[in-house]
Amino acid sequence: MPQTTKTSDTTASAGEKDFMTRLADAGEDALHRLTELPGGQKAVAAFNDLRNRVDELAKKVRGIDALEVRVTKLEKELAALKKSRRASESADG
Repeated sequence: MPQTTKTSDTTASAGEKDFMTRLADAGEDALHRLTELPGGQKAVAAFNDLRNRVDELAKKVRGIDALEVRVTKLEKELAALKKSRRASESADG
């Protein structure tokens, strides 16, 4: 029975690859047809530009997380400095 499972897994994998290949081919064909339409090349260029801008935006958003961590750390350090300054002022006064 283990061999049957391997063959069915292999068949499923091959079927999935075949489906993915057909899907990729259909996508390429659709893009090719789109570029042949009036204004199609502009649409494809706009989609590519949009993709590039979304990639840039994603990079910037990932950078915001690091900045939030730094700001939180600095806020804690500032709070600690304020507490120690208040403590030293009350001890002097």
